[in-house]
Amino acid sequence: MAPENAAVNFSELVNKNKQTLALLDESPRLLLHRRDGEDLVLTTATRVEQDQSVVSAATRILTALARREPGSTALLLDVLPDAFPWVRLLPESDVHAFAVELVDTMRAADSLGNNASAAQLLTAWRHTAEVYSDPELLAALTRDHDEDHGPIRDPRGIA
Repeated sequence: MAPENAAVNFSELVNKNKQTLALLDESPRLLLHRRDGEDLVLTTATRVEQDQSVVSAATRILTALARREPGSTALLLDVLPDAFPWVRLLPESDVHAFAVELVDTMRAADSLGNNASAAQLLTAWRHTAEVYSDPELLAALTRDHDEDHGPIRDPRGIA
């Protein structure tokens, strides 16, 4: 079982830095709660390199499986519902689109060393599945709206 992450208030790091940093000897990460901003996570550079190495390896394996043979996409499609149960709520064509987009985006994100785009992709597809799970919401979002509401204004005031 994985060790639990320690959590303290940010002020503990400022006021008792040695004792607070010593928590990293027992925990892989230290969650720092902040009153005036998003919480932070403190870890070691070695741990970040290890995490990135694992994500990169998983991405390469997934990419290799998906691209190995023309029929190998079927294997990926069979595995996706186990990894992401909400995939069962998507239409079959969307499951295939999700699989292709996931592999391509993970590969691109790994090449940059920044997984934000892959995380955003997973969030967007999960929200799509949520829409499909609610018939009323799906109907509201997919019905034809007869009227044109005109051009969309840029909320930043840029024409």
